[in-house]
Amino acid sequence: MTKSLQSEVKEIIIGKVGAARGLDGTLKIIPLTDFEGRFDDLEKISVGGKIFNVESVKYIGGQIFIKFEGVDNRESARALTNKFLTIDRKDAAPLDDGEFYIFDVIGCEVFDGDKKLGIVTNVLRTGSNDVFEVDGNILIPALKSVVKSIDIASKKILVDENAY
Repeated sequence: MTKSLQSEVKEIIIGKVGAARGLDGTLKIIPLTDFEGRFDDLEKISVGGKIFNVESVKYIGGQIFIKFEGVDNRESARALTNKFLTIDRKDAAPLDDGEFYIFDVIGCEVFDGDKKLGIVTNVLRTGSNDVFEVDGNILIPALKSVVKSIDIASKKILVDENAY
């Protein structure tokens, strides 16, 4: 049986720190989340494993900028460049029925009936639909016509062999 990754995922990456903006320590944020407004109500966030209080979040020209307490100059801001912004899993945005986090799908065993095809090693974002990469050599479109069921609790995905 596959070890469950779900219990191992304690933090979720929602962004990456880009370049410093200005002289006051404000940082450009590269969002790595599908949830618009994810940064709006942040009070605290982990940046590279260190917790920071969020002083302000601004949207300028379609870009996100965050000012952290204690990061008050360009040099201290530069020290955070390229670090990931993470939140606790419990603070993840709620999902609708039939939606799953990519980190929950990765590690699931994929079955075609009783035949095990392998384990999801990656989820490719194609634009039109996601594609499950299984053991690095099988690509399965994440479409309702192909994927019969996804059971995150048991880490199993059932697919229809005739549909892919």
